[in-house]
Amino acid sequence: MPFQTLHVTTLLLFLFPAGCWADSTGGNGHGQFVYNGFTGANLTIDGAATVMPNGLLMLTNGTIQMTGHAFHPSPLPFRDPDAQNATAARAAGLAFFVAAVRAVLSTAMPAQFLGLLNGSDNGNRSTHIFAVELDTLFNVDIGDMNKGTAYVGFSSATGMVFSRHFVVGWSFSLQGSAPALNISGLPALPPAGPKPRSKVLEIVLPISSAALVLVVGIAIYALVRHRVKYAELRDDWEIPFGAHRFSYRDLFHATRGFSDKQLLGAGGFGRVYKGVLHKADMDLAVKRVPHESKQGTKEFISEIASLGRLRHRNIVQLLGYCRRKGELLLVYDYMPNGSLDKYLYDGSKDTWHWSQRFHIIRGVASGLLYLHEDWEQGVIHGDVKASNVLLDGDMNGRLGDFGLARLYDHGDDAYTTHVVGTMGYVAPELGHTGKATPATDVFAFGAFLLEVACGRRPVEQDQQNNCIMLVDRVIENWRKGLIINVVDSRILDGFNPQEVSLVLLKLGLLCSHPMPNRRPTMRQVIQYLDRRQYGSCRLITIHQHTWASPKWRQCTAGII
Repeated sequence: MPFQTLHVTTLLLFLFPAGCWADSTGGNGHGQFVYNGFTGANLTIDGAATVMPNGLLMLTNGTIQMTGHAFHPSPLPFRDPDAQNATAARAAGLAFFVAAVRAVLSTAMPAQFLGLLNGSDNGNRSTHIFAVELDTLFNVDIGDMNKGTAYVGFSSATGMVFSRHFVVGWSFSLQGSAPALNISGLPALPPAGPKPRSKVLEIVLPISSAALVLVVGIAIYALVRHRVKYAELRDDWEIPFGAHRFSYRDLFHATRGFSDKQLLGAGGFGRVYKGVLHKADMDLAVKRVPHESKQGTKEFISEIASLGRLRHRNIVQLLGYCRRKGELLLVYDYMPNGSLDKYLYDGSKDTWHWSQRFHIIRGVASGLLYLHEDWEQGVIHGDVKASNVLLDGDMNGRLGDFGLARLYDHGDDAYTTHVVGTMGYVAPELGHTGKATPATDVFAFGAFLLEVACGRRPVEQDQQNNCIMLVDRVIENWRKGLIINVVDSRILDGFNPQEVSLVLLKLGLLCSHPMPNRRPTMRQVIQYLDRRQYGSCRLITIHQHTWASPKWRQCTAGII
């Protein structure tokens, strides 16, 4: 509420007969005093009254319903002690009155009645008159005060409104003019209204306000940047696949922001990073695949979610995906021993025994059979090669990277027009029909067989930068009766020539046959690897002329 200061000036007028107080204070100043501030003053105070440090007398401090009093410590002689012996000839005095009607004064008497009342009116309340009597004579018969002394002071009170009352100085005299106050020495009143702000606050407040605005702005910027950084693409149709969806935030932190230190490998279809999902204490492999096209996204994600249900000891499990603008992230089980091609071509890796290579080949064949025939739907992997065969902690071969995989229902035409792959592994018919089928996976598996047995890539370049296909090299040595010469010489502890020649090199050529209908199924491949149909080698012999025919050369040239 508003703060108000009330300044009050009081004039006290006392009339005495001429010369009646010639020396009423006895010459020692008892009839007058002056307080220029109240520091050290000997006042009698009670209630809320107090003397402030600067000498200001505060009667009330703003507390509601309070009173405060301040008295001069000793009584003052308000009556001349010689007035009792004055004669009736002297003037009786005057009075200030308030009357309801003028008729009240019609019966008034002079002398001690001061022209206000008469003897019968004294004490009669019906006269309805208020008067302040300023006597000059003492009249016992009408009850004048018998004392010559009275206390003077101030009284203050508050109600329900906030207010404070102060006295800055006090000058008083019973006779003559009151002593002058020393205006310059009076204590100052406290400021009215709210306290003025300090200079420090005037400087600090704008700075702190600006700093607050800056901090809020930075926080908003950081929040927006955070949301943009981890933003994902989510559509309503993805709700059924929620169990297979990873948050980009989790994958970002799992791979330490897709740091190069976490990079496991890179190829034409994306980069693969190692990640640790701390919430589940699980190691992951995260592949970032460019995915600009919006066409077929729904079907593609549906297939990813379906492939996430694959369960086979020789298949890397596809755990799920995350979709962002411009890229798709595929999440797999992490294989601690990396990919097979590093062991085949990286000189820093140890070479293997023949039994180890055969074990991996057998495992990959088992995984492909599961995809083609043994799962609830048929799956065309589409990218069988050594770099997509990963090794778990026990060095078991697992077929991974299902970024190009496609589903089909058993009994339907199993093909897709999604023509992609790696040179040397792509079946020749894909260049003509553009249709990937289980037979195209078999062709890629045949190239993989030759690659593992020979320790060479399916396509190499000579010193003149001419492309040389591994299948041509094998056929040429086979025709010369020197097929064993193409086997990887780094294989430790030797090998069984008949096993390598019959089961791998010739089986690899059979799977790589240019005619799709001449290639075995993966179930037949498993049977050959399990040595249940050694007689199948005559199929290779019967069609041996096909390998050297111009048609084969034309088909293989089309792949390159």
